Amino acid sequence: MSEKIETELVDNYLVVWNPVEGSLLYKQGYYGKPLGIPKPKIPEFDVPLILDLMEGLYLAETKKISVHTGKEKKAVTFSRLRQKARKLYDDFDVKYAVYHDLRGLNLIVTPGIKYGCDFAIYQQGPGVDHAPYMVSVRKAKDEITATDVVKAGRLATTVRKRFIIAIPDLEAEDIRYLIFKWFKA
Repeated sequence: MSEKIETELVDNYLVVWNPVEGSLLYKQGYYGKPLGIPKPKIPEFDVPLILDLMEGLYLAETKKISVHTGKEKKAVTFSRLRQKARKLYDDFDVKYAVYHDLRGLNLIVTPGIKYGCDFAIYQQGPGVDHAPYMVSVRKAKDEITATDVVKAGRLATTVRKRFIIAIPDLEAEDIRYLIFKWFKA
């Protein structure tokens, strides 16, 4: 893709109004959600594409989209978009570092709210395969109790996923991933 796809900042979302461009972006990595289509069966659709700020920031950083606001189409800078995301998400910087790293590994990253975690990770994409991983992002100074691990493990086992704790070190630009495998004794 040589030209950036144009998006509009509307409240806390980015909207790709052009369905052809939205479909193209969706095909490139399952970015966003087509308006009114919870689980698209095919990657082409005739509705706008809605991006959350986390993926929108990533797409702006990787130069795949441009962002504007209003009818006058005033450009929204990367730093303004990041500032807005920091207000919306708790611990945005550590979560974004993990999102960015996982996307850089060509994994499909979606919100993990329905699994009680930060991200669900797909190898091929929603509707193509099931998310084999659920990721919870923690800061290095966060305390993780044995009860926290057991709760997460029980949930992961129930939904047939591997549980991962991601611990980013923003200063060292490094992320440690702790992957838990459950087995019966």
